[in-house]
Amino acid sequence: MLLFSGAACLRIFLTSQKHTQIGGPYTLVNGQGQIVTQAAFEGHYTLLYFGYTHCVDICPLTLATVSAALDELGKRGESIIPVFISVDPERDTPKVLQDYVERFSPRIVGLTGSETQLQSVVKAFHVSARRQVPNGAGYLIDHSSLLYFMDGQNHLVGMIPVDASAHQIASELRRLLPPS
Repeated sequence: MLLFSGAACLRIFLTSQKHTQIGGPYTLVNGQGQIVTQAAFEGHYTLLYFGYTHCVDICPLTLATVSAALDELGKRGESIIPVFISVDPERDTPKVLQDYVERFSPRIVGLTGSETQLQSVVKAFHVSARRQVPNGAGYLIDHSSLLYFMDGQNHLVGMIPVDASAHQIASELRRLLPPS
């Protein structure tokens, strides 16, 4: 119960604060094996989520919800690039990641990289990711779950909890986007 309360307080703190120190330059690899940096998204809003393809519940639900939220936004949603960054470089190869994100939407950009590359971006976004002790079928990764909404200059605009509904996410994005 104490751990749950602490996590809830941290989420409230993170989502309610104005953060200028979240995010930064990164170099990762997309599903086609091409190098991608944050500069590739310059001039575009991005909605970043950190997870992994073997996640049994939160990650697939979040990607499906994000896809539905962007659909609900219609034309305004087309201006946002959803990005899924893996925290599991051992299993999430570019091909595995590409196949995974395409199940939710062809718009989602999947990014992965070496342990060193991922540690750099995880640190820049203050993401927590810890591998659990393996069980017979493999391992799970405990990771923080927030959506990071970044502007076209890779600056944080806002953070959205992943337990929000598609409608709530769409409403928050509508609020955070500049008037059209």
